[in-house]
Amino acid sequence: MKKLLIFIALSLVLFSCSTDVDLYADYKEIPVVYGLIEAKADTNYVKITRAFCGSNDNPINANEVASDYESSNYPCKLDAFIVELKSIDGQLFTPTGRKFYLDTLTIHNKKPGLFYSPHQKLYFTSEHFNTNTETEKYRYKLYVVKPDFDTVMAETSIVSGDVTMGLSQVNFQAAPSSAVSSLIFSSAEEAVLYEIGMLFRYREGHVGEPLTSKELYWSYGPKPLTAYEKVEHTDNLYRLYYSVNTLFNLLEQAIGSDTVWDENHPNVVRYIDNMTVFIAAAGEDFNNYYQFLQTTQNGLSLSSDYSNIDGGAGLFTSRLFERKQVSLSSWTLYDLFNKPWGFKEQ
Repeated sequence: MKKLLIFIALSLVLFSCSTDVDLYADYKEIPVVYGLIEAKADTNYVKITRAFCGSNDNPINANEVASDYESSNYPCKLDAFIVELKSIDGQLFTPTGRKFYLDTLTIHNKKPGLFYSPHQKLYFTSEHFNTNTETEKYRYKLYVVKPDFDTVMAETSIVSGDVTMGLSQVNFQAAPSSAVSSLIFSSAEEAVLYEIGMLFRYREGHVGEPLTSKELYWSYGPKPLTAYEKVEHTDNLYRLYYSVNTLFNLLEQAIGSDTVWDENHPNVVRYIDNMTVFIAAAGEDFNNYYQFLQTTQNGLSLSSDYSNIDGGAGLFTSRLFERKQVSLSSWTLYDLFNKPWGFKEQ
């Protein structure tokens, strides 16, 4: 399945920020580029737009322009391509001769919001991205040629290897507890920021009526690798601890006391679909971008916006993304089926 790996604010998934914006600004055209490359994806996407346009004599209102497709997009398809670079045995990175020209497509399902919708133009490539070996290291350089022939550039390393998760089931319990469970995962080359999340899917409905698909997703937050406990006597295994109450606390919020099943109100039935664990591992540029967002949220930064785009703004970097479907422990199933949550065995 093709993975749409564009982020304008991140979540491995995933990040949000709070910023103050000057709603009126003089003319200045700035290319805005966002690309999150995943070597394992069959298709990778890059979002290429421009900052809001106005004039010195007629400053524009950003809220109005944000909803206008023409204001944020270039009037024509830009010449955009990615060049592959390789280093052998620690030598300088040099071009391999591979050049990926980016084509365009339009998605038509962006949800309404401050920015224009539902149509979004994206640049993409289905070319294969190589990953590092013991002797060969790869980098990728993006070039975007503007209508005035100025060139925007960005370069990134590629997050390599596999992020594996050493678990087959997860454990939760309904009774309040301070207990924790853990999962073990492996680190990836060139990755410095990790985020782990879980997704619980189920169906619910009134007895005798069609069922509605529901899901609960939660994340344990983006963290540097140093924030996780390293497993003793291993080279690249780390441990995440999680509260055993998480699933049932979220179920209580999602279901609400008025629809929790009990013998006096057997009006709702629920069935378990599956449980999935996600892990994302991002590179140094992404980590720098995320750390900048954290400092600006807290009002600690005096610098301009973080960007690794030469001649523009935004971010061009890479990540790995893995998912694993796991089972629920027998203790978790007992609490779901035998306590007033309305879940039934299929």
